[in-house]
Amino acid sequence: MTETAVASAERVGPAFSVDGMLQARAKTREAIRAIAALVRPGMVEEDAVDMAKRTLIASGLDLTWHPTRIRFGKNTMKAMKQASEPGVVLQENDIFFIDMAPRFEAWEGDGGASFVVGQNEEYTRCALDAEAIFHAVRKMWLAEKASGHELYQYAEQQAKQRGWELNFDLPGHRVSDFPHAAIHTGSLAEFEATPSAMRWILEIHIRHPEKQFGAFFEDMLLDDGSYPK
Repeated sequence: MTETAVASAERVGPAFSVDGMLQARAKTREAIRAIAALVRPGMVEEDAVDMAKRTLIASGLDLTWHPTRIRFGKNTMKAMKQASEPGVVLQENDIFFIDMAPRFEAWEGDGGASFVVGQNEEYTRCALDAEAIFHAVRKMWLAEKASGHELYQYAEQQAKQRGWELNFDLPGHRVSDFPHAAIHTGSLAEFEATPSAMRWILEIHIRHPEKQFGAFFEDMLLDDGSYPK
């Protein structure tokens, strides 16, 4: 990519603020944890989504810029643009994930994570691996200054080594002061340069190659100091 093309893909809007973006991220991660704590076996997926929206609003976040999603059980296999199968109930031993993109004042948040209820070793490993792959890819970005395309090639390798399939329908994207779509709509996986910190969301969605479940983790590309030890 030319320097002009990279600068165009990574430009921000007039309200962009490092502190604002970090606040939006922190509030998004807090909301994910709060919502996950309210999800219980016996809940219907649609009711969990309604609860999540109420929780976001109560926390001072706005419901933008893509729909708030909670996926239970077999719906964790689906790409985000696919509608969930309706009426899925969270079982006693089950997996679910949260995917949200709220707005805090002028700044976009975006985050996702997977959770397990009850006892199931495969579900637990899948949820842990989605986050572990995210950090393995993020560390490659830091160490090797890899391009977005190279990051997703590495993510696929990491998923296969752990026995999962990587869903390329979630290829990462820009994040910015709202709305980033007016600035750049291309994916991270197509970005042929080293992505800058605080400009991109790395998405990892892995699925079992045979069984009907998967796991998801996403967050902003940041250095190690932004993550707990």
